[in-house]
Amino acid sequence: MRAVVQRSLAAQVNIDGKTVGAIDHGFVVLLGVAPNDTQADSDYLAEKISKLRVFSDDAGKMNLALADVDGQILSISQFTLYADTRRGNRPSFTDAAKPALGEQLYQAFNAKLRQLGITVATGEFGGDMQVSLTNDGPVTILFDTEAK
Repeated sequence: MRAVVQRSLAAQVNIDGKTVGAIDHGFVVLLGVAPNDTQADSDYLAEKISKLRVFSDDAGKMNLALADVDGQILSISQFTLYADTRRGNRPSFTDAAKPALGEQLYQAFNAKLRQLGITVATGEFGGDMQVSLTNDGPVTILFDTEAK
């Protein structure tokens, strides 16, 4: 699994002009699933992201996690994280999981985050979404479970 985590002051996702998910502050997580990913990958990534210490403490050092700042997550399914751009100018997405597995592990990831006590807002799997955020820092962290 791959995730792009962006620290944000506020974020929302709209579909057909309607807001379907929004957070005040925390992380926007773009999540991509590969064909060989498993529930273990999903759980691992949720644990890592939930404990990621990139919020500033009183000394200005990035030392606090989501729970420490009462942060939330806006989780967006993003199969394009598996784009293959090595040939030509049109990306191939054959390295992304089929929709059934992608949705299953995306939902499992969100459920695990909620189990860990994090408020999670979401977009719609496979939906045509418009995501807006105020990136804080900017702080952007990449995760890939193949590299764990």
